[in-house]
Amino acid sequence: MQTLLVVDDEERILVLMMRTFSGQGYRVLTATNSASAFAQLGTHPVDLMILDLALGEETGLTLLEKVRPAYPKMPVIVVSGITDVGVRIKTLDSGAIDVVAKPFVLAELVARVRRHLGPTEAPSSRYVDAGRHRLDISRRVFHGPEGSSGLAEREAALLAYLMRRAGDVCTREELLKFVWELDFDPGTNLVDVSIRRLRRKLPGVQLETVRGVGYCFLPDDRPA
Repeated sequence: MQTLLVVDDEERILVLMMRTFSGQGYRVLTATNSASAFAQLGTHPVDLMILDLALGEETGLTLLEKVRPAYPKMPVIVVSGITDVGVRIKTLDSGAIDVVAKPFVLAELVARVRRHLGPTEAPSSRYVDAGRHRLDISRRVFHGPEGSSGLAEREAALLAYLMRRAGDVCTREELLKFVWELDFDPGTNLVDVSIRRLRRKLPGVQLETVRGVGYCFLPDDRPA
């Protein structure tokens, strides 16, 4: 699975990008500033970065100039509402392979990513697979070596997200944002309660707790 890193300080853009590119078969990482972008790059292999030029204190152009020598082979597509031709030229001269104007059409951005990375196999809208586990999203039924189990709607959405990010640690904030569409912590242990329910229903599934951070789905990769 090819991995994208989306760097933008607008939460709604990150949510939109996550949903769009995950649906196209990509693993999507997000960052809101330079520090978090470098943290993601240092932790995960990234195939392509989508970078907004307006990042608050440090501009996307500054980040691009830092990223380019550190990761010279990683393609960077810049998205920007800046119309100044000089800025766009400097962006390309600094190593971006493409510049997309805001507001952009998602289908066009997806096409540009495909052009630079090549085609990726879009996941089935019905199934999510990880190791020897399969989740039927339509029927909300989980299948694994230990058998099958039905899930509630939100449980299935949470498990689908964790399975798509199998092996990665997903923070509670990330899960609240992309599974429950909450930009704040309601203070109800919503994620922890849902994880406990999944563990009760799926005793053979490894949902690892990373203390103080979040959760990680560990697929069973043993041969059947």
